[in-house]
Amino acid sequence: MDTLIANVTLVTMNEKMETLFGAYLGITDGKIAYIGKTAPEDQPETIIDGTGMVAIPGLVNCHTHLPTAVLRNFLDDSSKAEALEQLLLRQSKIDERAGRAAIGLAIAECLRFGITSVSDLYYSPDVTAQVVADAGMKANIALAATRFVDDSEDFDFDTDPGCKMLADAVEKWHNYDHGRIKIDAGIHAEFTSNHQLWDALSAYAAEQGLGLQMHLAESAEEVADCEERTGLTQAELLNCHGVFRVPVTAASCAHLTETEQKLLGKAKASAVALPIAAAKQGYASTPITDCVKNGMNVALGTDSAVASGNLDLFEVMRFVALQARQAGGDSSVMPAVAPLMMATVCGARAQGRGDECGMLKEGMDADIVLVDFSAPHLMPCHNVVSGLVFSAKGGDVAMTMVRGKILYQNGQFPTLDLNAIVSDIMAYAIPKVMEKETV
Repeated sequence: MDTLIANVTLVTMNEKMETLFGAYLGITDGKIAYIGKTAPEDQPETIIDGTGMVAIPGLVNCHTHLPTAVLRNFLDDSSKAEALEQLLLRQSKIDERAGRAAIGLAIAECLRFGITSVSDLYYSPDVTAQVVADAGMKANIALAATRFVDDSEDFDFDTDPGCKMLADAVEKWHNYDHGRIKIDAGIHAEFTSNHQLWDALSAYAAEQGLGLQMHLAESAEEVADCEERTGLTQAELLNCHGVFRVPVTAASCAHLTETEQKLLGKAKASAVALPIAAAKQGYASTPITDCVKNGMNVALGTDSAVASGNLDLFEVMRFVALQARQAGGDSSVMPAVAPLMMATVCGARAQGRGDECGMLKEGMDADIVLVDFSAPHLMPCHNVVSGLVFSAKGGDVAMTMVRGKILYQNGQFPTLDLNAIVSDIMAYAIPKVMEKETV
């Protein structure tokens, strides 16, 4: 046995939703090899004292844009139109060096907050995959493909720059390190692309066995525009082009009709709720209960650091529960275990990782987070799950582990040179991204 976490409270999130007190969790070759109330017979090489700690499955952030961490708080009080204009301008200046630094910073933030896997939808899959590979965390990485040209213009998957970039990323990175990194196909959104791209990407994803990430039904304006142009809702239109024949992770889904929810539920698609980012930007939020009732898997995401302010999934769990209770007028509307399940079990399922993580269970990857419950705001603890959702913060994470390897512990990042990352952010990335336009 490589590592033993001793005398810890385990919130397993397994099929029985067991919480074990004073438990032992053993790790061998990156897998959970033992869970029990007594110490195992095998002598571990390393013992981690779990006294005062709560162990949970690693959190899964199912929608973000890592490189935009360099723009955090820059657009917070802008109108939607002004924010979009500035975002497009500034992110066009994120070159490989700036992107690498920003991705490193965002990954450090994720690990600090107990996130062991992310779904990233952006424009630099190769750079993102390289930083993720070096950091040791898990990721589903997608290129946010767009196509603005007229439908009549010829389209060839093999020569289209975005599709070629996707194919290169798949060849280089898909299932890297026994699946630690997965490459997904990606569509930025219905209104930033056309049917030629949807047809090609859905066919390619089906052929290669990929998932697909996208934004869907995020604003009422885009939904109304689609219906006016085509006579169909966004999900109905995309379904006509085979998009949902592959596993889809759709961010927002705030304005889906009941018919669309049922369509996506039947297709086993996942909605990603972004409640804090939506509220911060003045958008509607995902109708989680309705989506679940209609068969959809619902996971949680932060969106980008620009959209939400930070990548703290503990905040998202708390906010989504509070929002549901306020809307329902009853504190029993969303029990605390529901957002925790969305951030673990459902997130792993959305990434196609349901058999490897999302629970603390023998045989699964040792993606484990220790939360320090000795802080004053976490005492006394009458209900551990409620404490995790309503009282804990990302800053209470004491350790983040992926496949048995510690990636964050007590302020230290063994696989990241955080000082070098911050230095490059300050000396290069910010000046580069914020440089003034020359006339």
